Amino acid sequence: MRHEGTSRLFEAGFSIQQVAMVTGHKDWRMLRRYTNLRPEDLHKMQKAAQPSMEQFLATLVAS
Repeated sequence: MRHEGTSRLFEAGFSIQQVAMVTGHKDWRMLRRYTNLRPEDLHKMQKAAQPSMEQFLATLVAS
C-alpha cells in the first residue's frame, strides 16, 4: 500500500518535499524505493498543474 500511495501522490503532481511530508521519508533514496512511476505517468505529471496548498492539505486530511 505504501508503494501505491506514494506513487499516486507523485502522479497527482505533488513535489518530492510534499510527498516526503506525507510518507515520513527523510531521505530521497528511501522515498524512491516506494515510488513506482512509469514514463507515461511522468508525461502526465509534467502537463498537470502543481496542486495548491489547500488541495495538498485536503489530500492529507482525506488520507
